[in-house]
Amino acid sequence: MTLHEQGVRLIEPTTRTALRISDDVRSGRSTARGEVEQALTRIKNTNSTINAFAVVREDHALREADEVDGVVDKSHLPLAGVPVVIKDNVSVTGEPMRNGSAATSAEPQTHDHPVVQRLRAAGAVVVGITRVPSFCVFGATDSAFGVTRNPWNAGRTPGGSSGGSAAAVAAGMVSLAHGNDGMGSVRIPAACTGLVGIKPGLGVVPAELGATDWYGMAENGPLATTVADAALMLSVMADQPELAHVNVPPRLRIAYSTRRPVAGIPLDNGWAAALDRGAAVLRLAGHSVQKCDPVYPTGAAAVGIARWWAGTAADVDQVIAEGGDPREIEPRVRRHAALGRLVSKNARIAQLLLGPRLRDAWIARAEGFLSDYDVLITPALARPPLESRRWHEAGWLVNIAVNAAYAPFAAPWNVAGFPSMVVPVGMHPTSGTPVAVQLVARPGRESMLIAVAAEIEAALPHWRS
Repeated sequence: MTLHEQGVRLIEPTTRTALRISDDVRSGRSTARGEVEQALTRIKNTNSTINAFAVVREDHALREADEVDGVVDKSHLPLAGVPVVIKDNVSVTGEPMRNGSAATSAEPQTHDHPVVQRLRAAGAVVVGITRVPSFCVFGATDSAFGVTRNPWNAGRTPGGSSGGSAAAVAAGMVSLAHGNDGMGSVRIPAACTGLVGIKPGLGVVPAELGATDWYGMAENGPLATTVADAALMLSVMADQPELAHVNVPPRLRIAYSTRRPVAGIPLDNGWAAALDRGAAVLRLAGHSVQKCDPVYPTGAAAVGIARWWAGTAADVDQVIAEGGDPREIEPRVRRHAALGRLVSKNARIAQLLLGPRLRDAWIARAEGFLSDYDVLITPALARPPLESRRWHEAGWLVNIAVNAAYAPFAAPWNVAGFPSMVVPVGMHPTSGTPVAVQLVARPGRESMLIAVAAEIEAALPHWRS
């Protein structure tokens, strides 16, 4: 019997939070080496089934843990001894960065990405590199390197493109994971696997993702099992310690909406109920919660799609220019990149869709909506996670259709550059996977989103607290 037929769960709910681990290491109740050894054992016991890891850094991680243990005064290390994982599209010294593609080089990287530098400086220990779909294009994690599975139901995807990171945390192998989000690639996996995922606003965390940051849409962000852990990791990634403080929000004006940014996409009843549940919690907490739909302009959707295509084309062309094998580019990614070249090489189309005018018009409209309301809450997904399968062997159009149908709510906020995050609110009645809501606010309001998410978490504690 296959994993899909069994609907196997691969959850280890006893992993301690990052806050607890770092406090224990700083106080001497635990050691970084001990924490890393435990994480490596969990990875060894679980990863062969889930396929969350591209690289497990056993020897390197233990040496780095010993370095943390050698620091006499650890009070300045907010992540002292915390095992973390890094998504396979940012550089980690001494490890390959394959970006989910056999076309990329297997040579080790010679430097750490700025986010990795900050995590290490805070005392975190990188125990591995996590799986992504090829060039991080699609919302399910599979590639020539295999299929990554959702720990809640092995027959479902953990989402993408930060699916390996999400699976590693959801399975209890580590408590914190790095991800990044160009069209929902932190929030979609968080929603699929019952995690807290944060896409910060434009420029809050260094991006430096691929050739263009998908023309300014992509941001690095955390995946964690609790709001407090996600806030802590974000504070380190952003070099803003104040973001780690989870405050009680004032009475807020909150809009809730089920309007899909793409017309004609149905909303599954389980995900509609998730929004009702989250809105009810916030109403009981004393906030003014009203149904009000933002207007998603067609131009904003066109801008997002064009930057998704053109950003992929730039990433693929960069890999080929650096000696990558074009024969190893997946057909679906090849088609995606070809469309991106059509956009970027036509001056008039590029000026319209890659330039500022349409994007700025959407930002102005979104800012107007979020001037009347402090926070927008939506479903995180429109339906349960996709089947866990070799989607890269299906055609480009099939991949586009299934991705748009299950995860339409995230991308507009990448186009706008607004902060947004996902917090779980329960379980889907039929899929055996979690459900979640998405929270959105104006730029600079990451702390407000974190505070609202903490209220939801307190009222609807999930499987690990």
